[in-house]
Amino acid sequence: MCASKLTIRELDEAAIADWDRFVADCAEATFFHRAGWKRVIERSFGHRTHYFYAERSGVIEGVLPLVHVKSPVFGNALISLPFCVYAGPVAQNQQALQALDKAARDLADLLDVTHLEYRHMEPREYPGAVAKADLYVTFRKRIDPDLDKNLLVIPRKQRAMIRKAQKFDLRSEIDTDSRRLHRVYSESVRNLGTPVFSRRYFDELKAEFGDACEFLVVVHGGEAVSAVMNFYFRDEVLPYYGGGTAQARSLAANDFMYWEVMRRACERGCRVFDFGRSKRGTGAFDFKKNWGFPAQPLSYQFIMRRGDKPPDINPLNPKFRIFIETWKRLPLPIANRLGPHIVRYLG
Repeated sequence: MCASKLTIRELDEAAIADWDRFVADCAEATFFHRAGWKRVIERSFGHRTHYFYAERSGVIEGVLPLVHVKSPVFGNALISLPFCVYAGPVAQNQQALQALDKAARDLADLLDVTHLEYRHMEPREYPGAVAKADLYVTFRKRIDPDLDKNLLVIPRKQRAMIRKAQKFDLRSEIDTDSRRLHRVYSESVRNLGTPVFSRRYFDELKAEFGDACEFLVVVHGGEAVSAVMNFYFRDEVLPYYGGGTAQARSLAANDFMYWEVMRRACERGCRVFDFGRSKRGTGAFDFKKNWGFPAQPLSYQFIMRRGDKPPDINPLNPKFRIFIETWKRLPLPIANRLGPHIVRYLG
């Protein structure tokens, strides 16, 4: 009796439910493997997506979401997955993983990209792949069911910042639309010298993921001073896009905001707080370490088709220093108008 053949297919509407069931059940899969990202990226950025899955006898054994990002300035790449921190290939067995990798390499040849990029949380090895050592780290920590215990394990200095913020009569609110979040976030990233996403992107995420996508806003004196978009997946909360106004620093509003995320997630029954990725040597990295979260290096692999060095598109690259300093000085309306046209290539 012959074993059933493993087949690689591209995701269509008929297979979305099966894809998401596999992601929900696969321990290595993350929120960023959900099929909804395909529609969000296509609608928000116009990139071509290729969502491969390995199937045997009608059952999915592995998935690999890919996006083709091509720019005359920032290069030509096939990425799993831009705008997402961990969405590399995941599978139930080595055969499915190898078949997905082969399909991706064949596509990379067909599209003639410079490189194929896999983003993983845990270390992986692929034939001929180049690992970019310590490019990013992520910060993940267990949430105790007892809220008071979560506060007590936060280092003393950071706990003092939360206590300080609570004296300013701050409150957190959950919005149903992205208006206040985007207003705060756009100011924050402009001040960092980073192009902002369009508000449409935020709206697409909310429309696609519903209650799994949350807009939390911190208010002081009737004004939003900090805000964050949170994702929920299984028993995890992932604060993802966040920032604060110039006033937020003196109010310790960002400290209050992330404590509110943890508090609400604890009450919701979440057991993991995923603080997301950061680069060493940045303010975001130091901020997360101050919360007592361990830094876990992320495993990103690059299959290079031309050249032998992975791309270095990040704000710590000296080549981008002039651009960053110039961007910080742009009037906010201009930065908000230009930013979405640039950031779509910086996934």
